[in-house]
Amino acid sequence: MKATQPLHRSATTTPNVIATIMGDRKRTWGEVRNRVARLAGALQKMGVGKGDRVGILALNSDRYLEFYFAVWWTGGAVVPMNLRWSPAENAYSLNDSNAKILFTDRAFTPAIPAIQAEAKDLETLVFLDDGDVPEGMLAYEDLIASNEPVADASGSGDDMAGIFYTGGTTGFPKGVVLPHRAIWFNGMACSKLFHIEAGDKYLHIAPMFHLADGAGSLATSMVGATHVFEPMFTPAGAIAACENYKPTHALMVPTMIGMVLADPSFSVDKLSSIKTLIYGASPMPEGLLIQTLKTLPSIGLVQGYGQTELAPIASVMPAAYHVLEGDKSGKLRSAGLPAYGVTIRIADEDGNDVPRGEVGEIVVSGPGTMTEYWNRPEETAAVLKDGEVYTGDGAYMDEDGFVFIVDRLKDMIITGGENVFSAEVENTLSNHPAVAGAVVIGIPSEKWGEAVHAIVIKKEGAEVTDQALMDFCKEHIANYKIPRSVEFRTEPFPLSGAGKIMKKDLREPYWKGHGRGVA
Repeated sequence: MKATQPLHRSATTTPNVIATIMGDRKRTWGEVRNRVARLAGALQKMGVGKGDRVGILALNSDRYLEFYFAVWWTGGAVVPMNLRWSPAENAYSLNDSNAKILFTDRAFTPAIPAIQAEAKDLETLVFLDDGDVPEGMLAYEDLIASNEPVADASGSGDDMAGIFYTGGTTGFPKGVVLPHRAIWFNGMACSKLFHIEAGDKYLHIAPMFHLADGAGSLATSMVGATHVFEPMFTPAGAIAACENYKPTHALMVPTMIGMVLADPSFSVDKLSSIKTLIYGASPMPEGLLIQTLKTLPSIGLVQGYGQTELAPIASVMPAAYHVLEGDKSGKLRSAGLPAYGVTIRIADEDGNDVPRGEVGEIVVSGPGTMTEYWNRPEETAAVLKDGEVYTGDGAYMDEDGFVFIVDRLKDMIITGGENVFSAEVENTLSNHPAVAGAVVIGIPSEKWGEAVHAIVIKKEGAEVTDQALMDFCKEHIANYKIPRSVEFRTEPFPLSGAGKIMKKDLREPYWKGHGRGVA
């Protein structure tokens, strides 16, 4: 179980098949393996060996994929960095991981001096783009051209493959240490779960630093399919990439899907090559999911639920259950069934299993689990217990084994002693015809401790009042769950680099001077 195994298999069985497409640049699997072996030789000359960390801060590209395999080839560990971090956060991840080498591209060269000023161990910078190389950096292609291929010295099993930093919602982010077995397992499992086969094309439109895209990336490499790269997400860019490159598979977070469907350039025929659209990394509002099903009926929708700590897959909602009627309907709000090789149980506060239908915490075990939070033994012990990852997500499991996530436990609102799961209220609001997006948070209340508060973005041209939305909720959910206040906004919700809505930022103004301080 080693992370370079997919590259070896594809280069051996399909050496002349196109592996990567980046604009007009195309390379076969045989060429990619040769380039990776040469880049690994350059990294070894820089001193990279078993367990050494190498960072990357860059947009999506074929070279980003080669970077992953080359670092693993040396026995080193990758440190992918969030595109939306500040220089201080980027420097923190480099310092925390003790990475001495950083790969970057033109999009981030303006931030490099500020990062260098704080990253005490950073010694070498590698420039990924073509054209003029900034002063003090090494040219990526020169490293490949000037070095001979070296033998694969990759780790395996529980050897460290990478440190993947979480979103940093509570101070600086935690580094999740993932072993080779976790990376390899996710590639194997997701190739089957996402229905990726030889001859398919996978579109990298989600950011490659994030393991949601990583799941699709490793699955594609496992079967010798083709990677297509779009540097970064824009709705029009995603639509154009689908039209131009004819990918069969793509992964998007729900916010991306909503933006694509709303873009003026969208038409169903431009996405006609897509067989499977994978979504995940954040909850899909029910209204948007129904809209997607109705707008794109010929595309198979597959939901993946997981966490960085699981590399990332935990459960999958198959395309067959993405239906509005028939014997497989009724599961749309589910995060699906445990993935192949994964065990999921729902536990109470003491770690004991709860009955089917009762809400508890999702606890996951399997080959994809992390080994630790880097240099954080206490936080590791709180989450990783006897080989199981305690996810912090509240959910119940039905009699068929489907997992229904109700909320992040920290996002649960306690009002007058009653538990309100914000995701349930958000789903209800998302079904109102005037609502383009909704976030529900708890805000201080002298009477109830917390009050349910909705922040709503209206659809273009739509008119609706706060009372109308409250009345709509009354028709669908219990009285104590109904928002007591509604705030309308026109600007987009704040998003993390992975496309998740940052509820912490939305809560913060309301909780200044109060004790809750939810992260």
